[in-house]
Formats: sequence, structure tokens, C-alpha cells
Amino acid sequence: MNEQTFSCDWLGRTLTIKTGKLARQANAAVTVQYGDTSVLATVVEAKEERAGIDFFPLMVEFEEKLYAAGIIKGSRWIKREGRPSDEAVLTGRMIDRSIRPLFGADSKKDVQVIITVLSTDMQNDYDIISLIATSAALSLAGLNWRGPISGVRVGRVEGKYIFNPTYAERELSDLDLIVAGTDKKTIMIEAAGKEIKEADMLDAIKQGQIELRGALDLVKKAQANVKLAEKKPAKKLISQDELNAEAENEKIFALAKDWLNKNISKILFDKTYYTKGERKAAVSAIKDNLDQYLFDQNISKDQRAQAIKHLVEGMVEAEVTRAILQDKKRVDGRKLDQIRELSAEAGILPRIHGSGLFNRGETQVLSIVTLGAPGMEQSLEGLEGVGTKRYMHHYNFAPFSVGEARPVRSAGRREIGHGALAEKALAPVLPTKEEFPYTIRVVSETLGSNGSSSMAATCGSSLALMDAGVPIKKTVVGIAMGLASNIDMSQWEILTDIQDLEDGQGGMDFKITSTADGITAIQLDTKTTGLTEEIITKTITQSKKAKLEILEAMNKAINKPRPDLSPYAPRITSFHIEPDRIREVIGTGGKVINEIIAATGVSIDIDDDGLVMVCGTDAAKVIEAVDWIKNIVRDFEVGEIFKGKVVRLMDFGAFIQLTPNKDGMAHVSELAPYRVGRPEDFINIGDEVTVKIIEIDDMSRVNLSLKDLPENEHLWKDGKGKQEMGAFGNGPRFNGGDNDRRGGRSSGGFRR
Repeated sequence: MNEQTFSCDWLGRTLTIKTGKLARQANAAVTVQYGDTSVLATVVEAKEERAGIDFFPLMVEFEEKLYAAGIIKGSRWIKREGRPSDEAVLTGRMIDRSIRPLFGADSKKDVQVIITVLSTDMQNDYDIISLIATSAALSLAGLNWRGPISGVRVGRVEGKYIFNPTYAERELSDLDLIVAGTDKKTIMIEAAGKEIKEADMLDAIKQGQIELRGALDLVKKAQANVKLAEKKPAKKLISQDELNAEAENEKIFALAKDWLNKNISKILFDKTYYTKGERKAAVSAIKDNLDQYLFDQNISKDQRAQAIKHLVEGMVEAEVTRAILQDKKRVDGRKLDQIRELSAEAGILPRIHGSGLFNRGETQVLSIVTLGAPGMEQSLEGLEGVGTKRYMHHYNFAPFSVGEARPVRSAGRREIGHGALAEKALAPVLPTKEEFPYTIRVVSETLGSNGSSSMAATCGSSLALMDAGVPIKKTVVGIAMGLASNIDMSQWEILTDIQDLEDGQGGMDFKITSTADGITAIQLDTKTTGLTEEIITKTITQSKKAKLEILEAMNKAINKPRPDLSPYAPRITSFHIEPDRIREVIGTGGKVINEIIAATGVSIDIDDDGLVMVCGTDAAKVIEAVDWIKNIVRDFEVGEIFKGKVVRLMDFGAFIQLTPNKDGMAHVSELAPYRVGRPEDFINIGDEVTVKIIEIDDMSRVNLSLKDLPENEHLWKDGKGKQEMGAFGNGPRFNGGDNDRRGGRSSGGFRR
């Protein structure tokens, strides 16, 4: 293939598609550049079908290469890229959800899409460019794919839409929306918003559908002008015996279809199946009865199994869809806009910092909050640079939640995606770091799953955060909306709160989260060739009723954050110091701050702006550490009175510790209302005395006096240490405070 280039101006920047130069052994390979961000997408289809599978084997791999951002991995020992970051997983999932619905369902050949970020300009996000590159590569690969598609990011700053906003513009935006689809239909939506009104979200989706067309037209231009190598159909020699077997199977399948058409509805709708177990039993009954029927027709065991495997599930889904479209009837007896039974509880676990249990039908999620010190933030390293994350949501999906026994693995793409969605949903209502300086981790354990456990995780997280006393601004709820439609989508119905049998072909999973005032997140994927504006509008409108019902149920459990944290949660005290005094608290090589931590057992975090956060589970120790730090940076004033220990005696006076890092000197003439000969005859090291600051010289040395303070009268009783006039001890005054003493600690300096 010769190298070819196609360019256009798209939303104020040049979009370029190149093919024919890189990765020539792939079925198709393209590079797409937008600004100085460049992405390579390759597509390879296996030569043979994979035997024994009943699904389309599509693999979408998104690879972040740190060289694209001029970064070498920060680890001292590992410099090669490791497992994909969560951001890479989420980008790969977004692309997968956009392209998968347009593949033919009959293909069983492995198709692998690999997207590699080659360079990034730190302005144009690579996710939209990767989606377009994938669409272009698939369009040139000659596969059974009904593309091309395109995508665009929509932001909004001060009420004005910005398309494909830069990273800087996204920081100012109250909306982060990705719309993917054709020029007429929407296939995928990924959105985060700061309580966006439903009408505004619909308008943003509509505008995105319009603006993605510029890139779509360029992909179509490349598709029309690139000549692809013809794919030779695989030769398959079929014997006469195989032809006879195939004809026999067709007869058996026709026999089975006829029986299913007559009996599925009778079994599936002969009564209301309220539980997932009942519905599974009904499907099993259909399979068993079909097996018996075919057995009576003298069909062999293997042929019966083939017919059951290939026909029953699909025809059951088709009958469920038919009943919804024609009879407005659901298998569990609900109305199309009816939500399942709801319940919510908060604070159900002892000792942990916060918990929430949310049930919707047979979907059950337990969310647990753990609060930590600011230093427990997650460190991030990726193509977008380095940073930290103070709020994390982790979603777990155990096999028992669907009644299965299988090996437990580490979190997969689905778990990462569901956790990220719930995290995105709650982010707009979280307090700022200044308002609530804790690191927050929420873990949602899926205990039962039958329809949108990710939305249950959102609700459970909201309950748990309020139970933990995290001052979230509003309660966030979530619901999954579904779709039943025929092949040409001339008939369709929107379903509220989909479950098991309703998530089939011609359907969708449209997840929406919001507060009472607006949308915080949307995630859409569909098993259709795309949704019209009318479908999306009805979905968002119909979801509002369900969300208000969920909000009412949650408010019965807890309707606002608890006023106090759990007694087992760490306490954080935060205050500001002058930024130029931070080094005094830290000390040379961290000696001062480490000494405070070792002595009190707290953790200490200091921001560059001087925000100090002291965290610990022992309130008394937290107070001790706070006082210690404040004393380090305090400014002393003449007239202040302190109670301190005598730490050193000299011929000319006594040194008294005022704070952990500051001593003052009381001259021998300031120890008593009479003449004291030698300080050691009057007081001892370790004695506690009350002193007043009488002078601070231009070198910040502090001079003290014990005289005229009632707290010291017991020292003068009996004239202790009194000397007659002329005796030793009436030497010249010394401005003490900086003499080295006690293992190198200097008065007036900072603790090392």
C-alpha cells in the first residue's frame, strides 16, 4: 500500500490521517494527528474462526507509552511500562463500547485493535484522537464492520460550548462529555458534569452529534480513496457427509424453532417471575422441554445439545422484546417505567469509618469508607504527567454475587470501569481539600448482582460517605435505563431499571447519576447500531422519576452527613503557617518533623502554600504535635509569660526552655528579688519555673526574668541562694540564648 495522507480543519485545528507507511503487515494501520498529539491504530483479523465460542472475539488494547510525553518512569528499578493504568483501561473500554455494536454478530474470527499513543502535546487529549484512529483503521481493514464512526469531546465554560477543549479549558469546564456515533445516531456516551440540567445535557449531546461530523467526513474520504488488498476467501473443502450433516442440522433447527415459537411465551409468561432464580428456572424449563420434544423425535443427544445451545437464549431474548413492544409486558410483571423494590441502610458495620448498604431488587452493594491522612493520596504517573488523587472508589465483583463458583482474580476492565463511573458520579459533591483535608477511599462490594451494580455502588457510596461524616454537598443517586427494539428500530420502548433477560440484542445500558438538581455522570453503551435523539431524550426524561424514588428511599436511611466522624477515624487538624517558615518545621534532612512524628505518632503533611495538616487517632497526641509546630514558628513578644524547665546553668544565669526549639536566659540578677550568688545554689536543672520575657535583642535572643511573678514565691522563701553585696555573681549582664548545649541543640534555633 502506498503512503497516503488526508487532512482537514476540524474545530480550529488540523486533523490528519496517514496510512501506508507504518505497520504494513497489519490488515490496516493508520496514524492520526491532531495538534502535536499523534496516535497509531492497527487492526488484525485472525485467518480462521475460533472453534466452540458463542461470542464475537473482539480485543481492544490501548497502550500508553511514556516516551510520548517525554517521560521516563519514576521507579528506580522498573523503567519499562507495566500493566495499563486505570486511565488507559478506561480509554480502551470507551473505544470498545463505541465500535463493538457495528460488528456482524455471526463472525467468530478474532479481531484485535491496538492503539498506541506516539506523541502528546499536553493540549489535545489522545482519547478522542484514538477513537478516530480506530474508526479509520477499521474502515480500511475490509472487515464486516458497519462504520465508520467519529467522536468529539464537549466542554462548557460560562455557558458556552467548547468542542475538543484543551486540558487547560477542561479545568474551567462544568461539563466533560464524549459523544461517539455516526452522523445520525449516537452509539456511546461518556459524561461527567457538575449537576447539569437534563435539558442542557440533551442539548450538549445534540451539539456533539453535529460537531463530530468533520472528523467522520475525513475518515469517509480516506475510506473512499485508499485501495485495499483484496481478501481471498478461505477455501473450505466440505465432504458429502458434512453436507448431509449440515442439511440434517437445518431440519433439526427448523423443528426446534417451530416448537420454541409455539411454547416460549407459554412458559415465560404463564406467571410472574419475580426473582432472577425463577426466571433462570423458566429458561431451564424451556431447554428441558425442548430437549424432551427433540428426544421424542428421535434426535441424538449431540444434535439436541447443538439446537438448544444455538437457539434458546436468542429466541428467549426475542420473545422478551416482543412482549415489551407489543404487550407492554415485562417478565417480572413490572410496568415499563417501574423500578424494583428499594431499601437503603447506613452505619451497619462496627468500627469502620462509614458504611452504606443499598438494595434494588436482587442487586445488593455494600460500600465502605476509609478516611486517611492527606499523605495517603494516590500518586499518579502517566502520559498526562504526575499528580495525586485524594478520592478513590474501588468496585469489587465477587463470583458469589451471581451464584457462581470461579477463581477470584485481580480487578479487571469491568471492575475498573464500574469503579471509575461511581467515582465520577460523586466527585462534584465532594468537599474541597481545604474544607475536608482527608484522603477518602470508598470500596463497593457487590454482594448480589442482577442489573446495574455500578449504579447501586453509586448509591451505596453516597450513603457511606454521609455515614462517615464526609460533608458531601448533596446525595447522589443512579439508575440504569434499558431499551427494547426491533431490528430496524421502527418500534422501541424505554425500560426503567433493566435486569437479566432484558439486556439483549436491540437493547442498551444507559446509566445516569445525579443529585436532585442535575446530572453528574452518564455512561451509555448499546447493542444497536445507534440511538436517535428521540430515544436519548425519552431515556433521560423517564429516568428522572426513578432517580427521585431512589432519593426518597435513601433519605429515609440518612439524608445528610453525620455531624461527627467515627471515633475510629483519624482526626486532622489543619492550620496555616508562613510558607517561608516551612523549612524550620521540616529541619535539616527532615530531622525536626521526624522527631515530632516519632514522639507523637501522628502524620504531618505540609503544602507549599503553608497549609499544615496533622493527622492521628489519639486526639491528645494531635494537639501535642500541633502545639509543637506552632511553637516552632511562633514569634515571641516582650511581656509574655511561660512555664518552662531549667535546662542549663552557667555562672552568669540559667537557661530555661520556652518551647521545644527555643530557650531563653535569665541573668543571675533576674532570678530573685534579692542578690543570688551562684545560680546552682538557687535552682536545679529540671526545675519548672515561671518566667517573663523582658527583652528580645536584635539577634532574636530572649532574656527572661523570674522576679515579680507570684508563681515563683516558693523559690524565694527562706532566702535561698542569697548572697551579701559584693559577693560573686554580680558580674556583667549576658544576653544568652544561643549557647550550644544538650547534645548540639542551640537556643533560638530549631530542633534538629
